[in-house]
Amino acid sequence: MMAEQKATNVTWHEGEVTREDRNRLLGQKGATLWFTGLSGSGKSTVAVAVEQALFQRGKLSYRLDGDNIRLGINKNLGFSAEDRTENIRRIGEIAKLFVDSGVIALSSFISPYRADRDEVRKLHLESEFAFIEIFVDCSLAEAEARDPKGLYKKARAGEIKNFTGIDDPYEAPTQAEIHLHTDKMTLEEEVDVIINYLEQHGFIVS
Repeated sequence: MMAEQKATNVTWHEGEVTREDRNRLLGQKGATLWFTGLSGSGKSTVAVAVEQALFQRGKLSYRLDGDNIRLGINKNLGFSAEDRTENIRRIGEIAKLFVDSGVIALSSFISPYRADRDEVRKLHLESEFAFIEIFVDCSLAEAEARDPKGLYKKARAGEIKNFTGIDDPYEAPTQAEIHLHTDKMTLEEEVDVIINYLEQHGFIVS
């Protein structure tokens, strides 16, 4: 359930510079690329590579990474279902601000619950912002074999509770705009798929 509006007597204040003005200034269209998948699936790795590829093309993007965000704006949230929902809601709102500014937001989060991701999509669509869901698909066995942070080992030992894929569910996207198979594709292939999508849909022009 999305957070309720508590503050009263507040009104959105429009400026004189429009979203279209900012898009023209940057020579691109703002969009949220939402990378979702298991821990260890390669979300952050792909997002970092896409950020670099966009930079090399003179395009402005910004990464919103799960751990980075939890060290700052969401430092007061844990990993219960309720906190996960609030974590994703806040990120969705932050991503919208980047999109409105004309920047391509690269949001890399496990975001295990389909309903939470759908709410972020709804948030974007209500403001006519682009939301591109990217399923960073990797088998649990492969993700656990990679275990770059040693988290699966700790979860199996009972040292971490509510760990996605072990004692918490992951609900895979059913209609993601982009579906990557990171246990079968190279990083270069994954980046090419995303860049081609952005070009084909007019978000960037080479």
